[in-house]
Amino acid sequence: MKPTQMLLLPLMLVFLSSLACKTDDPMTQENSIPPAGNTAAANPSNPTYSNRLRVRIGTGTFTVSLLDNPSVTAFKARLPLTIVMKELNGNEKFVDMPASLPTGASNPGTIQAGDLMLYGSSTLVLFYETFQTSFRYTRLGRIDNPTGLATALGRASVPITFELE
Repeated sequence: MKPTQMLLLPLMLVFLSSLACKTDDPMTQENSIPPAGNTAAANPSNPTYSNRLRVRIGTGTFTVSLLDNPSVTAFKARLPLTIVMKELNGNEKFVDMPASLPTGASNPGTIQAGDLMLYGSSTLVLFYETFQTSFRYTRLGRIDNPTGLATALGRASVPITFELE
């Protein structure tokens, strides 16, 4: 190979791989959750919701609006699912899933009560308090009306059923 070709080939590879890298802001609209009552059809700037999820905790039932992303698609393939979620930090319930899900983690800055997220690739987290965070999560969805969620979850481990509506 000629010396010129040997120099150009690595430069072309670097250039092409830089074009393939995603440079979007991780907190784009596809990762944000609109206020309850908004739909993608009513406002095209909102994310597309693929389905809604029913979450049963004891005698309480909550509805989650799910995002349309690969993590949610993989999670829905495992439903219905009844799991025991453990308490952590007085603000969340979590469970380690038996297998990994696709991720698209970003730092949300503020966790909202009712957020359903994935920590790492296999830890499902349901938050029942609002707080600031420096951790990175993959957004799955949000409970439409988290009123009564903290009470339903309590402060101990709790069985929770996730199923599509």
